[in-house]
Amino acid sequence: MNEYKTIKLEGRVFVTFNLKAVTGLHIGGSDAGIEIGGVDKTVVRDVLTNQPYIPGSSLKGKVRSLLEKYQGLLQNRKIGQAFIHSCRDAAEYADCAVCRIFGVPGEENFSTPTRLVVRDVHLHPDSAKQLEDSARTDLPYTEVKTEVAIDRVTSRANPRQMERVPAGTVFGPAELVYSVYGGDVGDPQQDVAHLKTLIAGLQLLEDDYLGGLGSRGSGKVALAEIKVTVRKGTLDQAQPAGAATYATLAELAADWEHVLDEVRDALKLA
Repeated sequence: MNEYKTIKLEGRVFVTFNLKAVTGLHIGGSDAGIEIGGVDKTVVRDVLTNQPYIPGSSLKGKVRSLLEKYQGLLQNRKIGQAFIHSCRDAAEYADCAVCRIFGVPGEENFSTPTRLVVRDVHLHPDSAKQLEDSARTDLPYTEVKTEVAIDRVTSRANPRQMERVPAGTVFGPAELVYSVYGGDVGDPQQDVAHLKTLIAGLQLLEDDYLGGLGSRGSGKVALAEIKVTVRKGTLDQAQPAGAATYATLAELAADWEHVLDEVRDALKLA
């Protein structure tokens, strides 16, 4: 029996948007040198610009985690000290939208190319200028939030300082790149249908939080200026699917079946 497989890239779907921090946002960075600024928990920053940014791994991992919980998937693989869901055989994988979208470890003999790529999201130029011109930030581009833990017996306060990107800051444009595969490793129609699961994950994100300290008010985000474009193969010009721009994620979700139809048309799927 032939053990070789064909992999055919039918096309790519690009979802771009701006991501607004509705409340202060903390995505942790290296704490090296924190004694200088006296901040206990710092945010991740671009080493060239010193601007905070959202790592693609943080955004992708959060959306995957929310979808796993939403679908009640078994947390069956340990990575470090964390458990995630990962399909263990080809039959399970065939029906699992999460693993098909976000990928499985490469050592699994049934794995196929990961459909979703999530880029790092940098500070929007308008927000960067606003924060640069502001004299009210405690550190460059960020605020310092003091939190206090109270000893329940002695009432002694134990303060600690957390660095956050201020509420109202916009990151973007964010870019999600979703590949649609054919050949022996995929069903293009199934891949397109699973795009709806990805949008559901983004809706779950808006209801939850991104980064740390979410149960204490940080990390609420909102998507805006959302665009969906499609490229057949790798060289054709990307063309819009659905409306030119969706102001909110709710608007996109309401028009999603129309968007999917236009994605199928652009990819020339019967």
